[in-house]
Amino acid sequence: MSDMPVVSIIIPFYKKKLYIKETIESILRQTYQDFEIIIINDEPNKIIVNFLNEFSKFDKRIKILLNKNNIGAGESRNRGIEHSTGEYVAFCDADDLWKKNKLKLQLGFMQEFNLDFSFTGYEVIDENNNFINIRKAKKNINFFQLRKSCNIGLSTVVLKKKIFDNSDFKFASLKTQEDYVLWLKLSRNYIKMMGLDQTLTSWRKSHDSLS
Repeated sequence: MSDMPVVSIIIPFYKKKLYIKETIESILRQTYQDFEIIIINDEPNKIIVNFLNEFSKFDKRIKILLNKNNIGAGESRNRGIEHSTGEYVAFCDADDLWKKNKLKLQLGFMQEFNLDFSFTGYEVIDENNNFINIRKAKKNINFFQLRKSCNIGLSTVVLKKKIFDNSDFKFASLKTQEDYVLWLKLSRNYIKMMGLDQTLTSWRKSHDSLS
């Protein structure tokens, strides 16, 4: 393993104290282990700073970035990407969960099809981890399909970091669906998006879910 991780996992944190430990544990249990976790703390108060710092003491791959002010999930992700060192960037929200073979299967899929962008199927769970339903991943998605509806779960996405060499490709500073705006922009610029139709992520639908 080189000093540079293969995957940088970006997690914006805001008001998810109840869930983030379980989220981090689901990532640390991955069968593929060459990664860093970048948590962007968008809730800058002392209690939360101390709470999140405990995670970085537990595993040196966990890095915490502190926002001076609350800037929202999209801008927090942009900041995380700027600080990332991996060849791939993966996204996970602070209350979602990954199945333990997610990274291994998804990286293999990307290498097999020479992809810069991939996503997977996911299950929807409630606040108590009860199963609600499954959302399948379409194998190929283009701009016109995406324009009708966003079928890409953010916490399922892995992409090549080099995509962000283009300064136009950033998360929008919107209150919600900032990821959808970016996916539309990427697909309109002919970046091939392919879905692995396996349920590798759990998306938590809670009463304060924005999307």
